[in-house]
Amino acid sequence: MDKVTTTEVKIADVEKKLRHISGIIKQTGREILNHYPITPPQFIALQWLLESGDMTIGELSNKMYLACSTTTDLIDRMEKNELVERVRNPKDRRVVLIHLLDKGESIIQEVIDKRQAYLDQVLRSFSNEEVDSLQGFLQRMHTEMMDVQQQEKSSNDE
Repeated sequence: MDKVTTTEVKIADVEKKLRHISGIIKQTGREILNHYPITPPQFIALQWLLESGDMTIGELSNKMYLACSTTTDLIDRMEKNELVERVRNPKDRRVVLIHLLDKGESIIQEVIDKRQAYLDQVLRSFSNEEVDSLQGFLQRMHTEMMDVQQQEKSSNDE
């Protein structure tokens, strides 16, 4: 087997393993969510709000790759369940921001804690050095992905 073919096989194997790991994490996350009054898309929206702070429906739509109308419906349901609220931007009263409420933050934190506990259980047989290496590799991969994404965006904008 020549070098290119070996590399292609390795890349295909990495992609497949990442896809399977992602699927398992997603399924486990959905099983955890079954015990809470939120849907998977609501979890993703709440997660973005927790990580990024208040944002407009348009900004949240872009982060979630959803149409604004879909995100508006999502926000309507979460607002009704007192997970988020719409607030006017004090700097520009025309702009409406989505704000995470304590109840939403509490739920999202509980779910994240349970997801992390699951991952802790999975990684128990790993040494500290292996966990450190994994964390470093994942960070590097994430950085590279963000760089490639930015390069593609820049070339598309030209």
